[in-house]
Amino acid sequence: MHTHILIPTDGSELSVITVEYGVALAKSVGARVTGLTVSRPVPRVSAAPARQATSARERAAAAAAGRLARITEAAAKAGVDCDVVHVQHRQPYKSIIDTANSKGCDLIVMASHGRRGIAALVLGSETVKVLTHSQVPVLVFRGQRSLLVPDYFAAS
Repeated sequence: MHTHILIPTDGSELSVITVEYGVALAKSVGARVTGLTVSRPVPRVSAAPARQATSARERAAAAAAGRLARITEAAAKAGVDCDVVHVQHRQPYKSIIDTANSKGCDLIVMASHGRRGIAALVLGSETVKVLTHSQVPVLVFRGQRSLLVPDYFAAS
């Protein structure tokens, strides 16, 4: 069974529910988790707005820390071993795959926002990119809170 689960989060409501699901799954199989959040780098346009860029970086770092704190808290509450990683990268899906590989994860549990049609084509989907390129199995959680901890995941 799984021993190390990667749970990427973007801080959205659906990814918060996915964190809860991933931690519950980890607890049920005796796995540990690594929480991951990816921030896109803040571009540096010129020297003049350096203070603005620093402020934007500080806000991004604070937001990432908040997302990772939620994973740490959920894992601690469930008694699941957890570490967290914040990565800055222009392509989040690559960071998800790279982190899963470098940390030795044997499952990625991530949310799918379920965009369809033109929105999916224009915006792309990090989940689809991870599914397409990852060698590590991916469990895609579509977000029904009523399914959060089914009987077969119930803590013993």
